[in-house]
Amino acid sequence: MALVKAARVSDLPPGTLVEVMVNGEPYALCHVEGEFRALGGVCPHRGGPLGQGNLHQGRVVCPWHAWEFDSRTGENDYDPSCRVPVYPVTVQDGEVLIEVP
Repeated sequence: MALVKAARVSDLPPGTLVEVMVNGEPYALCHVEGEFRALGGVCPHRGGPLGQGNLHQGRVVCPWHAWEFDSRTGENDYDPSCRVPVYPVTVQDGEVLIEVP
């Protein structure tokens, strides 16, 4: 695993969800309740771009079919066995870094 710069802290005010590309892969990066969190950027339902969706009470909402995933655990709101991967995030010198494979 490697720490890779995904964004600047100043680019992610609280309540923000963005799609970032790291090493050619999409990630959903969000700022929830003072924490930066990163999830895999592809919805397991139909491949929707999670980082282009919305945040709702700490959940990432897919823009295609409104599937919701807990931003801390990656669990789907209706079926916890359906999940997207979550990745450790570090904030260093004003940068948001994701630990990716």
